[in-house]
Amino acid sequence: MKKILITGAAGFLGSHLCDRFIKEGYYVIAMDNLITGDLRNIEHLFKLENFEFYHHDVTKFVNVPGKLDYILHFASPASPIDYLKIPIQTLKVGALGTHNLLGLAKVKNARILIASTSEIYGDPLVHPQTEEYYGNVNTIGPRGVYDEAKRFMESITMAYNRFHGLETRIVRIFNTYGPRMRLNDGRVIPAFIGQALRGEDLTVFGDGSQTRSFCYVDDEVEGIYRLLLSDYDMPVNIGNPHEITIKDFAEEIVKLTGTDQKVIYKPLPQDDPMQRQPDITKAKEILGWEPKVSRAEGMKKTYEYFKSLPEDELYKKEHKDFKDYNRV
Repeated sequence: MKKILITGAAGFLGSHLCDRFIKEGYYVIAMDNLITGDLRNIEHLFKLENFEFYHHDVTKFVNVPGKLDYILHFASPASPIDYLKIPIQTLKVGALGTHNLLGLAKVKNARILIASTSEIYGDPLVHPQTEEYYGNVNTIGPRGVYDEAKRFMESITMAYNRFHGLETRIVRIFNTYGPRMRLNDGRVIPAFIGQALRGEDLTVFGDGSQTRSFCYVDDEVEGIYRLLLSDYDMPVNIGNPHEITIKDFAEEIVKLTGTDQKVIYKPLPQDDPMQRQPDITKAKEILGWEPKVSRAEGMKKTYEYFKSLPEDELYKKEHKDFKDYNRV
């Protein structure tokens, strides 16, 4: 039985990856410090013999006994609300955490895949974004803590690949959605659905002309799975290339939820990217991958999930108390 370590395992995407690798017959070691993760996302796996959980912060020394075949490094705050509240921890998990896990992969002779992001492209001057585009990032802006943490992750991963001959993979994840997203984490889809369920007007920042491309979580996980098992060691975009403006998307949410809320407009946050659309040519050619789930189908499943949550989840202002994690 192949053994895989998944960090950030109690988070949205990490928990779905745990499910997938359990389904594929792997022994899954899940690791999370639960800053933004939630044990409810993986509690259904606790009874399984081929699953174990470590409550651990990867910015500290990481050790896993026995053999290890693969590592998926998905430990990081991923929403603006989170990384703006815990900027130092965000940088540390991208730098120290990645360094620790690359060292573990080297010791175990394991292949490691790191979760990068479309945010490394910043506010792009090239559209759609190919893997060869270097980005347009404000290193000292409020979003820089996340963008630069991910850019450093890519740099140190390629250094280990070239200097130590380590087997590495890099996935650049574009906007992903689906069940287990946190309702109040500040990202577009949970923000809009949460407002609709509470009977509030939907808030669009800027004039709504900025674009996003949304990939359903099952498609995203399939792309990550194929990349891990491929022979390709350069970055690969995994996302849905079907682009939509935020204004049009807000109108879709109003129709989906059957509410009569208005769409209101507020100033655009600093460095918020105006365009986000992946070029997935490499994923198609190298992995034979492209998204299958339509936005209509994926959003219906996501809305049903949010509707099933306890009512008190709707009114939580913060999912976690972050105060202890701002210490250097």
